[in-house]
Amino acid sequence: MKFLFDLFPVILFFGIFKWGEGHTDAAQTLVSQYLSGLVSGGVVTAAQAPIILATAVAIVATLCQIGYLLARRKKVDAMLWISLAIITVFGGATIYFHNETFIKWKPTVLYWCFAAALLVSQVAMGKNLIRTMMEKQMTLPEPIWNKVGFAWIAFFIAMGLINLYVAFNFSTNAWVNFKLFGGTGLMFAFVIGQSLCLAKYLKEPE
Repeated sequence: MKFLFDLFPVILFFGIFKWGEGHTDAAQTLVSQYLSGLVSGGVVTAAQAPIILATAVAIVATLCQIGYLLARRKKVDAMLWISLAIITVFGGATIYFHNETFIKWKPTVLYWCFAAALLVSQVAMGKNLIRTMMEKQMTLPEPIWNKVGFAWIAFFIAMGLINLYVAFNFSTNAWVNFKLFGGTGLMFAFVIGQSLCLAKYLKEPE
């Protein structure tokens, strides 16, 4: 359930964009009716409307995620706050300038923020955040924990680069597909591959 909760804004972004692509006139009407005050010049073309509408919905969805957690008095992860800040800035720029370039950079900036947080914590502060999250499930020698931490850092850097490649070498439609299916698929593949490599260290249930 947490996985679906984390993916909620991405799923909505995908769904609204696909709907807008198939109903450009309706998407343009919605953007003109509800978002024109946030758009430079106040005018959005039918071709621009799907990505702008999807971006606005993703920002609202992220706000709803945090609002839900706060209402339930649950802890809001630091990365969720960072995600909100990034999507608000880059998504807001996409809406204001009606330019999809900004929202296409958002996943890369988020991935690289993850990588930077892990790197600074592990190298400068001597705290392995991956170990903090995983040590209840397995016991690893210190050198292996370091390798696991750096593996995640490298993965997030690579994901940021892959996102940029897809975003600026393929159509927006292809990038939206990759954002949901490609990014999620690569994450699954990495986690499964790492789990197989570390399987011998898993703790037996008591």
